[in-house]
Amino acid sequence: MSFSTDQFRLDGKVAIVTGAGGRGNSIGRAYAMGLANAGAAVVVADINAEGAQRVADEILAAGGKAIAVAVDITSKDSTLAMAQRATEAFGGIDILVNNAALMAELGSLPAAEIPLDEWNRIFNVNLTGALLCSQAVIPAMRARGGGRIVNQVSGGAFPAVSIYGISKLALTGLTTTLARQLGRENIAVNAIAPGNVTSDAGKLLTPDDSPFIKFLEMNVAMRVRGAPDELVGTLLLLCSQAGAWITGQVIHVDGGWVLRP
Repeated sequence: MSFSTDQFRLDGKVAIVTGAGGRGNSIGRAYAMGLANAGAAVVVADINAEGAQRVADEILAAGGKAIAVAVDITSKDSTLAMAQRATEAFGGIDILVNNAALMAELGSLPAAEIPLDEWNRIFNVNLTGALLCSQAVIPAMRARGGGRIVNQVSGGAFPAVSIYGISKLALTGLTTTLARQLGRENIAVNAIAPGNVTSDAGKLLTPDDSPFIKFLEMNVAMRVRGAPDELVGTLLLLCSQAGAWITGQVIHVDGGWVLRP
């Protein structure tokens, strides 16, 4: 069968995007809107119920299908309820985007000094949350004959030089482990590693005059910053039939910040 751009369509698919209702100009919102524009019914999931509803309403106003679900990804019961709500609303689950994470909220404590409760808080959200969400949706994916899980990692994990980076490097390990274990069930598991993005959170963490931006200006091959929408094409590849033979991979979308063979 020859390739067609129709293979990027997601008509009839059901997608959950966590962390999709946070700050207004966010990667999660861009992911939810992009999946809806490709034809998927989208569960906009966020601990911020009002924010999730705003994004769901935006999708509905544009003619798409969406519901908002409040979720605490560190709670097994909450993630199971999220999966149940998605199945009740749309009949199943095909796609999970583990986008929710702590980033801009984090301080800059070095690993040698970070309190254990803060370490645990970061990993509970950035790693365990992705595991719990994956565990919650995998039975529904099995019932549909397969699915796609996309984890949001970070260019800051290659190499990890912060606690945030360590958590995202650990999430990369979860990505490859799940990919190996679920591949024969037609469940593909991949990750996107964004570079410096002009989301509200990204600009809060690294304003234009920050030393990190100056560092990137000297090292990034292309543009230092990208817009949230510039990640959506990669997401659609990993979630659609166009990327059906891709699993266990980290795709860097960062203008050439992290250069890997």
